[in-house]
Amino acid sequence: MAQFTTPPGPRYSKLAVQTRGFELPLRAGIAAFLAGSAQLDAQELPSAPMPASPSSVSATQPDSATLTPICTDRPSKSNYACTVDAGHFQYESDLVNASSLRQGDKATTTWLILNPTLKYGLTDNVDVEANMTALEILRTQDTPGTRATLMGVSDLYLRVKYEFINLPKVVQAAIIPYLKAPTGRAGIGDGTVEGGLLLPINYEPNPLLTLTLMPEADAYPNSVGAGQHLNTSEVFTLAFNLPRNLTLYTELWADWNLDPARTIRQCSADLALAFGLTDYLQVDGGVNRGLNAATPQVQGYLGLSQKF
Repeated sequence: MAQFTTPPGPRYSKLAVQTRGFELPLRAGIAAFLAGSAQLDAQELPSAPMPASPSSVSATQPDSATLTPICTDRPSKSNYACTVDAGHFQYESDLVNASSLRQGDKATTTWLILNPTLKYGLTDNVDVEANMTALEILRTQDTPGTRATLMGVSDLYLRVKYEFINLPKVVQAAIIPYLKAPTGRAGIGDGTVEGGLLLPINYEPNPLLTLTLMPEADAYPNSVGAGQHLNTSEVFTLAFNLPRNLTLYTELWADWNLDPARTIRQCSADLALAFGLTDYLQVDGGVNRGLNAATPQVQGYLGLSQKF
């Protein structure tokens, strides 16, 4: 996510025009000339063009008087409590996302090509969201030379974000329930319906720093037998609001998959940077470093977000 709490507005150069008065005697001839000029026929002068109405402005440009600057759940693993303005759309997407995991003799490389989250604002504090990867490539390789590649779309994630606390420049909080539909093929998806709940809390002690905590709880299917179990994670993010619409993110992430067959613990240290090209367009990128054997050793990504 990236927040531009106090985005720079348009910069206008001000031109001070100074006039000087001249006290010259008025002669009768000059006065007569000026009086005659004032009586020119108005029909002989070209009429001034009418100012453009608001409806003539390109629809691709958001109305800056009513639309808030873009606020995203990218690029870190944490989310931001903000929602999309009512009646407006926003997309947040990985252009490319690659990760590598090696466990013993097995190496797994995962590529995500175009991974958009589409958002639509229902009210000023509620939006609906959908996420699916257009192309996921999963490659596995064993030391003896066995290789396998799977390609296809990912599972579909549907979310609703409700911002229930909004104290600007102080604290914001939201609740995000989600549901996963098993649209990915076997090997890319697990073929089951899953769901969970996220609770992002953002605190801004000063204009230069934003702290985020985001506990999460998920219901995952058991790897052996029927039933479901708890998966939980926690994210702690420090976002530094730098000059020129730059935001630097440092982050620690941990996840506990409490499968009855075997508990899996993952953790990573993450670094990301977002740049606001305009108040409504953002590019970002980042690198995540796994801190234990169960976590991908390295993950890198580039992304793009835009509000309409």
